[in-house]
Amino acid sequence: MSLLLLLALPVDLFAIAVLAYAIYYRRHRRADLMFAYIALNTGVFAVSALMVAQQVEMAVAFGLFGVLSIIRLRSDEISQREVGYYFIALALGLVNGIGAALPQVILPIDILLLAAMYVADHPRLAPGVERRTLVLDTVHGSDEELRADLQRRLNAHVLRAMVSNVDYVRETTTVDVRFRRPAALPAGPPPSETTVAMPRSTAPLR
Repeated sequence: MSLLLLLALPVDLFAIAVLAYAIYYRRHRRADLMFAYIALNTGVFAVSALMVAQQVEMAVAFGLFGVLSIIRLRSDEISQREVGYYFIALALGLVNGIGAALPQVILPIDILLLAAMYVADHPRLAPGVERRTLVLDTVHGSDEELRADLQRRLNAHVLRAMVSNVDYVRETTTVDVRFRRPAALPAGPPPSETTVAMPRSTAPLR
């Protein structure tokens, strides 16, 4: 079993490197979360491998998964997309640690998980769509006025606007906005200099 675990370790490290760096970091550029995903994955792999080596019951392993799945990083707010990466990093550690005795099974599962994240988080699925939470210094009387104000402030097409809080005393509105910025027009070629030909005079010289 120890030999199989040693073989499963580089597989797990390669899988988490693809997830954390090749997919997540190159798209979102957050080095702190890349480090967190790698640390979480290697820690889960080590614990699950120890449990397999000591022949701990599978119910305990799934209990560990349940405990880890409710842990949230309180030091910084993370988006739901980053929570998805968090769960995949955790799943890779468990799959490669617990399934080390079945290399013909863990390799397809690793590929499936990585391919799913690569496709699900691909920029072409929702090109140019952004999300922000804004606090406006006004209260609008209708959704049409709110949408027009947001489009003016963001200089973008508003896809969805959900008001989460309205303060009539301070006259502020907190709104969650999904919007798409207009595509930038391609730069045209520089204007070429034109030469104007002056007509020749046909009058005879005197």
